[in-house]
Amino acid sequence: MKFYFLLFLLPFASCQSQTTLPKTTAASSQVKPNDTIEAFYAANKGNDLPSKSVGTVSNGSLVNGKLLPFSGSNFRYFDTTSYLNKRAFVHDKLLKTVLSCYQECEHVFAGHPFCIMECSNEKGGKIAPHHTHQNGLSIDFMTPLMKDGKSYYALDSLGAEHYLLEFNSEGKNSDDASIQIDFETVARHLWILEQVARKNGLKISKVIWKLELKDELFATEYGKKLKAQNIYFAQNLTPIINSLHDDHYHVDFELTRD
Repeated sequence: MKFYFLLFLLPFASCQSQTTLPKTTAASSQVKPNDTIEAFYAANKGNDLPSKSVGTVSNGSLVNGKLLPFSGSNFRYFDTTSYLNKRAFVHDKLLKTVLSCYQECEHVFAGHPFCIMECSNEKGGKIAPHHTHQNGLSIDFMTPLMKDGKSYYALDSLGAEHYLLEFNSEGKNSDDASIQIDFETVARHLWILEQVARKNGLKISKVIWKLELKDELFATEYGKKLKAQNIYFAQNLTPIINSLHDDHYHVDFELTRD
């Protein structure tokens, strides 16, 4: 059911030979941007004025959007082509939230690299093939994985093709059952994200993740905390949207104060 997505992904996949990133490992979580990316960030990171999210995540726009850094000490953006096509913009409060979240994760998950996937266009609006991501308050986060009980990063450098990975209802990879979702890390990352967001005038309004994976998530220690905090997870998804949200979890935020 993910194959229609290939129509969008082909331009990205065809550029991978020119934009391939080093394979991510715990020992080399810092991925140094090349000169092109550094120059692009410097030219497009945005001004010092506050951002404004207009409309909704599914029908909106973004004023004074801020470009996420391509990488930090324990995170990076998943695909250079997507980044250079200006698909990594967010509201300034969300930028601050994400960076603060990863600072906290540096202590909680020492040596664990995380990956950010697609965000919004520079001025928001439609960003194919996503139905949302329109006002700078949506982000896709790559699902952390494990193999044989240890954190696993070999699939993190697939670029846009990562969206095509498939996991069953137990969180096992369809091509290699020894690779599975790290549910505890997903839950704790979301929990930290919510705590930091609250400090920055935001809150999580919705998480979209494959419906069949939620029981496994909520069975973890931090999954129970997510449930107790009433963080909303989508209850009904179309088959295609459901199938697409396993390799990543989509998070929509809303402003709690200007």
